[in-house]
Amino acid sequence: MKKRIVCMTLALMMTAAQVVSVSASREDELREEQAATSAQLDATYAQIDQLYSAKQQLQNEINALDANLVNVMVSIQTLEGDISNKETDIQTTQTALEKAQNAKTKQYEAMKERIQYIYEKGGNAAWFQMMMDAENLSDLLTKAEYTQKMYEYDRQSLEKYANTIAQVTQLGDQYKQEKAELEGMKQEYESESVNLQTQIDTKKANSADCDNEIAYAQQMATEYSNLIVQQQAEIEQLEAERIAAEEEARRQAEAEAAAAEEAARQEAEEEAAQEQENQEDQYDENTDEEDQEEISEDGEYTEDDEDTEDENSDSEDSSDDENTDSSDDESTSDSSDGVEYDEYGNVIDSDNTVNPEDVDTSSSSSSSSSGSGSSIVDYALQFVGNPYVWGGTSLTSGADCSGFTQSVYAQFGYSLPRTSYEQQNWGTEVSYADAQPGDLICYGGHVAIYMGNGQIVHASNSQDGIKISNDATYRTILSVRRPS
Repeated sequence: MKKRIVCMTLALMMTAAQVVSVSASREDELREEQAATSAQLDATYAQIDQLYSAKQQLQNEINALDANLVNVMVSIQTLEGDISNKETDIQTTQTALEKAQNAKTKQYEAMKERIQYIYEKGGNAAWFQMMMDAENLSDLLTKAEYTQKMYEYDRQSLEKYANTIAQVTQLGDQYKQEKAELEGMKQEYESESVNLQTQIDTKKANSADCDNEIAYAQQMATEYSNLIVQQQAEIEQLEAERIAAEEEARRQAEAEAAAAEEAARQEAEEEAAQEQENQEDQYDENTDEEDQEEISEDGEYTEDDEDTEDENSDSEDSSDDENTDSSDDESTSDSSDGVEYDEYGNVIDSDNTVNPEDVDTSSSSSSSSSGSGSSIVDYALQFVGNPYVWGGTSLTSGADCSGFTQSVYAQFGYSLPRTSYEQQNWGTEVSYADAQPGDLICYGGHVAIYMGNGQIVHASNSQDGIKISNDATYRTILSVRRPS
């Protein structure tokens, strides 16, 4: 019977172990899937950061092109004003040229009339006739001088008008040339404005594409975050089921061990009682025989009777000891694989297989050498405003979210894992309602340091860098971890 009980106990323990093993296997698979999902989420957030940077770059280029386009349009308006002024100048010179030509024509016609009059009045003898008509020499000289002045005036007038016509004509040609140059510049600026507008339209289209890609990436990030939350919930459920199964297996093992021990004890008691009963029967038979012999001889008991009784009593005590030892051996050796259990079903490490050097004492030493949560926050706040660098761990030159928390906590003796997903399983988990300054706030693909009063300090993104956010619940919180 005792062997049957032991076999049943082993069978129950093996069944429970199989259930626990299946649960643990599925839990490990979910953790691997969650790790892969978290990596995809991190990659998606990195892509969003890159898209935001590209969009910002495009916006800067659009702003520069807009400024250039404004300058070009202003230049075109200025050229149009200059061209209008040149047209006015050309019109003015054209009017002056017409006046000069008219004056020259009039002067030329007057000079021809005077010359014609002189020649009609005497031809080559006109000078001789003028001298003959003179009253005296003074009158002759006066007439000769007047005639000479008249010729000089006509000649100078003709030269003056000729020069004026030449100057006006040259100025008109200059204005026409300048106008042509201005019109050419205007065409170039108009062409440049078209080119700039085309570039602006192209940049705006690319910016719109970035918006679409950002929207899609944000949608994927939301899906990854929701999937991580679902996976975390399933992991926690499986973990709870595994713990419950382990507890049930332990309880059943304890109950079965206690039942086996009780059955063995009862069986030992029954065997001892049966042995004692047999010995008593044997004693009674021997006593009757000896009594008969002694009565037949002298009617009294002898010392041999007392010796016989003592030997029977010693034999009975020896039998009880053997039964008790047998029961104890069965209770401490209850498995065929060499593992020993105590009366409560716990494993007895009789060989002391735990090496003291393998025990992790880093947590206790870290706690003793680390500062308070507020000290961690005060230290982290020194680096607000420093840049965000994907994959970086430098608090001054640039760090990403997990690199920032890893470097901050390292200053207080804590050794955090490198990625945000790994940091979700570090330390001791607490609820957000119990969060204290210095705790880690873990999101999907992101991690921050809790400051208290709903605020966090974190390496946000390439645009904002390391900053303070006033709402720690701006994203779904997956876990709150406290240094231990």
